[in-house]
Amino acid sequence: MRDFYHQRCNLLLCSTIIESGLDVPTANTIIIDRADRFGLAQLHQLRGRVGRSHHQAFAYLLTPPEEALSTQAKKRLEAIQLMEELGSGFYLAMHDLEIRGAGEVLGEEQSGEMQQIGFQLYVDMLKAAVDALKAGREPDLTEPLGVTTEINLHVPALLPETYCSDVHERLVLYKRLANCGTEAELTAMQEELIDRFGLPPEPAQALLVCHRLRIAARPLGVTKIDAGPERSQIQFAPEPPFDPAPS
Repeated sequence: MRDFYHQRCNLLLCSTIIESGLDVPTANTIIIDRADRFGLAQLHQLRGRVGRSHHQAFAYLLTPPEEALSTQAKKRLEAIQLMEELGSGFYLAMHDLEIRGAGEVLGEEQSGEMQQIGFQLYVDMLKAAVDALKAGREPDLTEPLGVTTEINLHVPALLPETYCSDVHERLVLYKRLANCGTEAELTAMQEELIDRFGLPPEPAQALLVCHRLRIAARPLGVTKIDAGPERSQIQFAPEPPFDPAPS
């Protein structure tokens, strides 16, 4: 039994100092006491100290009863259990960012309430503020994302289910189309759609046209384009970047 123990379970008793990069290839089992007190990055680093050879490794996380755990501790433990595949460190860092918040950009706080608006919206707002400062303008806090153009062509503008059957994939494509900020990016997306799904049907073509109008209209301060068979209407922001009065 002793020989089996030494061959199959090589334990290393130590503190969290091993997370800094200690390499013990013979260690194939780690027991983390009070895992609920560790951060997500710490748990990921500690778990990575075993299984560094060709032998299968095991990581045991010891915690109090579930009802005694805080909400954030539960989220961290759930995330560390889900991220088991090779290369999952990046996604684990994203989970950590969502749980803790991104903190302050110009302050001392290392955690924040980014989850109130979501990571992507936070990044978009930060980018808009940085671009405004680089251009020598004061960021507009009333419209942190700039002018949002509403396009209504009075025709179906969507990716039909017959064109892209997977609903999750359609949602991803809608988001990517909305994130296109230049004509070149939209053209690349159109080429990708044709390559993956074939020539777009009329509703998909109308969707691409809407995004082309959005990209062209935003720098002009256009807030709404309503183009119907009988009349068309264009609305501008209160202070467009040009003089709309005829010369």
